[in-house]
Amino acid sequence: MNLSIKLEDILFLDIETVPQKENWKELSEETQALFEKKTQYQRKEEFTAEAFYGRAGIWAEFGKIICISVGYFVDVEKKKQLRLTSFFGDDEHMLLTDFKALLDKHFVKKSNVLCAHNGKEFDFPFIARRMIVHQIALPNKLNLFGKKPWEVPHLDTLELWKFGDYKHYTSLKLLTSILGIPSPKDDIDGSEVARVYYEEKNLQRIVDYCEKDTVAVAQVLLRFNNQDLLKESDIVSV
Repeated sequence: MNLSIKLEDILFLDIETVPQKENWKELSEETQALFEKKTQYQRKEEFTAEAFYGRAGIWAEFGKIICISVGYFVDVEKKKQLRLTSFFGDDEHMLLTDFKALLDKHFVKKSNVLCAHNGKEFDFPFIARRMIVHQIALPNKLNLFGKKPWEVPHLDTLELWKFGDYKHYTSLKLLTSILGIPSPKDDIDGSEVARVYYEEKNLQRIVDYCEKDTVAVAQVLLRFNNQDLLKESDIVSV
């Protein structure tokens, strides 16, 4: 694809989300009614709102972020290294504040961009909406008000793969498979995150899963540019 953006200017990321409450009965009657109305089109007649609540994590109005994993490239002895870090926990306000601090301190240059798979439809707006809910001022890289499309500092590997075909959707798992990239989905998948969080209470397992997706996004962009993939020794947690 010959993207003109420098790898060192890109912050790769992935988020994991869950319903705000573990069980339907924990919601107020008003919230239940609002969720029922919000999901009416998706549910049709197949599911009740209560039966559908397990999917609430995909909507920022009814879900919350429990992990944001990020990765960025640095040159170490003339060799690419991807450094990973994660913001995670039960306190969504704190993890969002810490993520904003990273952006405000280290990714403020005009050349800096955020990159995720399906990020423009999910990750970026979800983070921004939850920041608004928590009354956290949006960092510049998420504040799109008044920006023209070509000024938006976001890269989306799904959008790049579409090549203008807006009907086409390709999962990250499928994309890594056909491009010969080691699969990030070797433990859990997105449908299991809420169960692992609420029932197993194993947040570290979710963090590991989120970080693998972040690495996969970086690998996909390397392949798009016909560059060598990262070896395991090139990936460092910080």
